[in-house]
Amino acid sequence: MYVERASRLAGAVVWTNTPEPSGTGRVLPDGCMDLLWHDGRLLVAGPDTRAHLTDGEGGPWAGIRFPPGTAPTLLGVPAHELRDRRVELAELWPAGEVRRLTARVRAAPNPVSGLEVLALRRAADTGPPDPLLRQVVAALDAGRPVAATADELGVGARRLHRRSLAAFGYGPKVLARILRLRRALALARAGTPFAQTAARAGYADQAHLAREVRELTGLSLSGLLGRGV
Repeated sequence: MYVERASRLAGAVVWTNTPEPSGTGRVLPDGCMDLLWHDGRLLVAGPDTRAHLTDGEGGPWAGIRFPPGTAPTLLGVPAHELRDRRVELAELWPAGEVRRLTARVRAAPNPVSGLEVLALRRAADTGPPDPLLRQVVAALDAGRPVAATADELGVGARRLHRRSLAAFGYGPKVLARILRLRRALALARAGTPFAQTAARAGYADQAHLAREVRELTGLSLSGLLGRGV
């Protein structure tokens, strides 16, 4: 069972998940990165470009999910180095520091509160991420074209691409596709007919929506929502 709530760290979400003992889970791309706790270990989930399948990763999980573009500042690692990866935090930070942090999370009332405190302390030490990144996310999530977004923010297309790789793990066009997918799924889950979902989320038509959903998630939209065809 998956449960989440807003974190005390602005924009972040803390969550727990206990997967079913059998079957394959599917984590959809969302532009975010997570700090994870599983089996007594700290891990980092990088930004996904496709659905991540969790077969064989049983047992309870806890995590804090950072908004798009914010985790690299906290972790001190460019997002593109973690794209489509799950890695031990000890691969990114000194082993001694990770052992101390692991002990703190283990000693916390629960893993979620331990992760949240860890993230809050790290944020206090590193300072806020570049505010330009929030503007990029807001513009692309509103359906603005990448070229227009670069012009409006006063950055060239190449510079925006470089900064996006470091902050989001991929270029702005991929981020725009993933944010559009999130909009579409929110509409479809709320019961919006698929044709209207496509138009309101910014797809050319329903066939375009179907192709994008299949490419990014590995399932049809009906299959993803658990509906009969």
